[in-house]
Amino acid sequence: MNLKKKIIYNRIILKISGDFLQKDNYLDVNNDLINNFITVIKNIIPLGVQIGIVIGGGSIFKGKKLAQNNNIKTVLGDHIGILSTIINGLLLCSQMNLHNINTVIMSAVAIKNICDEYNIIKALNLIKNNHIIIFVGGLGCPAFTTDTAACLRGIELEADAIFKITKVNGVFAQDPIKFPHAKFYKKIDYNFILYRQLNIMDHTSIILSRDANIPIHILNINKIGFLQQIITGCSIKGEVIGTLITNI
Repeated sequence: MNLKKKIIYNRIILKISGDFLQKDNYLDVNNDLINNFITVIKNIIPLGVQIGIVIGGGSIFKGKKLAQNNNIKTVLGDHIGILSTIINGLLLCSQMNLHNINTVIMSAVAIKNICDEYNIIKALNLIKNNHIIIFVGGLGCPAFTTDTAACLRGIELEADAIFKITKVNGVFAQDPIKFPHAKFYKKIDYNFILYRQLNIMDHTSIILSRDANIPIHILNINKIGFLQQIITGCSIKGEVIGTLITNI
């Protein structure tokens, strides 16, 4: 059977938080979660899916929280957050290469002798030749989140879908951590998110994806094993496997 004929997304961008790379004590690498993530990637590579990964800086510093809590100027906090994404990307890239996954890292800010600077033509050539690219450095400037970076990279690389891997099961009417019985949306329109001011992603990223008509899947990190089923369009009876954000 030719599995390549079954896939509904040929090229995807995965947005993952840097928080997932470290254990809760922030002292140790979360090898179990990283290995689980790598196993999922290895399972979908044979399908012929081309993959880009955008990683956040959460396990080290998030610019917004850093500025809010430590009397640090917003722009400086964002710059520190940008550097944090590079550290996280280097860690993930090294682990993936250890598992013989052809992975390269590209940064929105140039760091000589550490990682290549992002170049759209080079990135397209790499991803077309089945290299996995980890994009770090956000967009290389303050005030823009790594969610926005993921959506812009998706547009530039002509991705078929964006997957945000997060701590919640999808989009809810209210914060599900604070409101356990909040309404869950299995499928939702970009404009509804903007109208209701839902905070699953920043609104710049939502607008970019809406205008480019790129669907976004919100998926819990603990259910990332279902990524293959989503990519192949398989339904899973009795399982909630995230929210699809699209133009309805």
